[in-house]
Amino acid sequence: MNSLGINKPKKETKVVVAMSGGVDSSVVAALMKQEGYDVTGITLKLYDDAKQSKEGRQCCAGQDIMDAKRVAEKINISHEILYYQKKFKSEVIDSFIESYVAGETPIPCVQCNQTVKFRDLFKYAKDLKADALITGHYVSRIQKNGHANMYRAKDHSRDQSYFLFNTTQDQLNFLRFPLGEIEKSETRLIAKKLNLNVANKPDSQDICFVPNGDYSSVIKKFRPESFKKGKIIDLKGKIIGEHDGIINFTIGQRKGIKISSEKPLYVINLDAEKNTVIVGSKQNLEVKEIHLRALNILGKKNDFDRIVNIKVRSTGRLLKSNINFANNSAKVTILDKETGISPGQACVFYSKDETGDKVLGGGWIDKIINNKLST
Repeated sequence: MNSLGINKPKKETKVVVAMSGGVDSSVVAALMKQEGYDVTGITLKLYDDAKQSKEGRQCCAGQDIMDAKRVAEKINISHEILYYQKKFKSEVIDSFIESYVAGETPIPCVQCNQTVKFRDLFKYAKDLKADALITGHYVSRIQKNGHANMYRAKDHSRDQSYFLFNTTQDQLNFLRFPLGEIEKSETRLIAKKLNLNVANKPDSQDICFVPNGDYSSVIKKFRPESFKKGKIIDLKGKIIGEHDGIINFTIGQRKGIKISSEKPLYVINLDAEKNTVIVGSKQNLEVKEIHLRALNILGKKNDFDRIVNIKVRSTGRLLKSNINFANNSAKVTILDKETGISPGQACVFYSKDETGDKVLGGGWIDKIINNKLST
């Protein structure tokens, strides 16, 4: 059994490494080559107009493809580019736009992992007769008795398990995540020791098709008719202002409401059908119950018989919750205090064991129940 848990000599084990052009995936490719595996690097071209922002970088840009190719040449592995722009547009960008126009707060990185990366690239790797698909995600994968489980990464500040909740068991059995047990600083150190051209490259920060984090500019480009004026109302239904389009607002937002008030106002809800923004006090943001759709379950049934931890945002803390299932939906009762949860986000389930925080799956937030309001 080799270091990837595959019963083959390393030199006979074919692995595909998803190379984004960043330091993480580059280090993973280099480590696999160093260990003696048969490595093929693959870079996905997903979007044509990605630009570098002042604050950081975006993935999938032309420069990233060139960086990945240079790394592949340096470590002497074969490298391919897959042109998935049409797939990405139809399954990620269009989904993002529809969700935003519906008053939700979408997470396109989850959609990207679920579709073009872990579905289409997964299939391509299988077609190449690869033994494993390897990525630079910070998430741990523990295999016992031929069954793979996903855990939060050792470096919790870099953990990306939230974005991978929709990974299927079949995919997880095929995937490997070599960075799950190391710190980000160690990854950078490895890149410098190997003299990789990306050793000091900044991490991606913005969504690749959202320049400088300006979501509304993307909506304006693809769906300009979505910018319709509407009412801003309080929790009693009283009209207190006007907005230029609900896509300019997200639940929990405080700045930009532009209404004078004795107490700070927050966006509590967005009603897309009525094109209305509902505002209230901070205490109205507290959420006690959320309803989920489109579940992906990795855990066993008895994992949910007790209190389960959840995350409702990628950088959020673990919250104690009770979960009740019905078909492919669930009602989650949050036992801790949490505010500003929005439909369209993901809710990811975790359970604690001797290894760490195991991912049990998750679902998309469809409805929230908070103080004096439901949506």
